[in-house]
Amino acid sequence: MHTFFVLKGNQGVNKIKDGYNPATWMLEITSSSKEVELGIDFADLYKYSELYRRNKTLIKELSTAAPGSTDLYFRSQYSRSFVTQCMACLWKQHWSYWRNPIYTAIRFLYSTMVAVLLGTMFWNLGSKIEKVQDLFNAMGSMYAAVLLIGVKNASSVQPVVAVERTVFYRERAAGMYSAFPYAFAQVVIELPYVFVQALVYGLIVYAMIGFEWSVVKVLWYLFFMYFTFLYFTFYGMMSVAVTPNSHISNIVSSAFFSVWNLFSGFLVPRPKIPVWWRWYSWANPVAWSLYGLVVSQYGDVKRNIESSDGGITTVEEFLNDYFGFKHDFLGVVAVVNVAFPILFAFIFAISIKMFNFQKR
Repeated sequence: MHTFFVLKGNQGVNKIKDGYNPATWMLEITSSSKEVELGIDFADLYKYSELYRRNKTLIKELSTAAPGSTDLYFRSQYSRSFVTQCMACLWKQHWSYWRNPIYTAIRFLYSTMVAVLLGTMFWNLGSKIEKVQDLFNAMGSMYAAVLLIGVKNASSVQPVVAVERTVFYRERAAGMYSAFPYAFAQVVIELPYVFVQALVYGLIVYAMIGFEWSVVKVLWYLFFMYFTFLYFTFYGMMSVAVTPNSHISNIVSSAFFSVWNLFSGFLVPRPKIPVWWRWYSWANPVAWSLYGLVVSQYGDVKRNIESSDGGITTVEEFLNDYFGFKHDFLGVVAVVNVAFPILFAFIFAISIKMFNFQKR
């Protein structure tokens, strides 16, 4: 306002009209063409004015802290506690997933279709284990489910996380929440969806294939399916977090899917894998899923079956000799299957915090 009166008091400057916008008037009269016309340099005019000297004095006074004053201090960079941030992010993710039926509903529909497909293909084979080939067929249903639904989960979650990450960059810059509450919400929101997916798939397939209706074995089957689908989902999220976009993450993750398939222990049993590559089979999550699914269903079965060479052996002995699967190892297998989703979720959270792929 003071500058307004300085300009208004100079000769040659057109007076402002009543009702005219002062900001527009100042832009018009201080243009380069107007300065040439009037022969006035408004920058110098202001520099040698009393207003300029008063402003410099005021700035100097305000730049010096008053005696006894302290700097502004905030306990945290964010206005809310960590728990509040987590709950807010979880609430946001809840509505984001609920309003994204293209992702959630299609995932359930695909799982149901695969369950019916595998159930009709392997109809009632679970209880008819008379030959080694029958056992291979039952294992094939488990192997197919792990790859078909697992890879689908990992692939479908990638574009969703990529979009959410863009929103996260903007909201973190605004100081709404930190990286870990966002990662926590992104991980936790998947838990109920994957649980329902595993429950629907598991019950349909278990009934149609005809596995033994034992409470323990049903729960083991659902347990391993749930954590298998979960670590595939978290692996897809992790691959997005460590790459610039979903296209690159899809390429990177697809390469690992092929290797996981090769070292799963189904195409080539672990004892037959060369020693120098056997370590990767132990580090392969798909191999641990197959181990748990097979051993929980057949690892304690002492029924005689006919081997490929015409000999007689028990299911338990065949699994031990051919695949190296031991029922006594089931507890360790369960722990490892729980550890993989935790590991992938942890890497996802660290990557979200450490990496920033913004281009602007």
